[in-house]
Amino acid sequence: METQDIRWKQRFANFEKALHHLENALQIENPDIVQKAGIIQFFEMSYELAWNTIKNYMEEQGFTEVNSPRTAIKKAFETGLIVNGHDWMDLLLDRNLTAHTYDEAKATEVERLIHHKYFPLLKELHESLSIIRNEE
Repeated sequence: METQDIRWKQRFANFEKALHHLENALQIENPDIVQKAGIIQFFEMSYELAWNTIKNYMEEQGFTEVNSPRTAIKKAFETGLIVNGHDWMDLLLDRNLTAHTYDEAKATEVERLIHHKYFPLLKELHESLSIIRNEE
């Protein structure tokens, strides 16, 4: 149990760093295509670290079979760690759009979704996990 406890906290620390980079990148006004690609890359890192942090935290809580993003997100919603399950599922599905950053119109669409819909979800998760970490 101790190793799992440490694992989620270590993963959370990396999630926190990636989210901070994403937040800074989102401050760029009128990003060009290269900057949009950077925003999308920081989003991809933040998302991967977010769901893996959820997975590790859920395992530390005694839940098993949370080995995929979908199952981890569902369990996080069921336990109240995240509150907007539908938007998280949208995030999971739209994550596939990030593979098309070579298309400027698609990159612009993805960057808009990240800024207005998905970054707030990631930030909310960060706040929830920060509270949990600080209470332990």
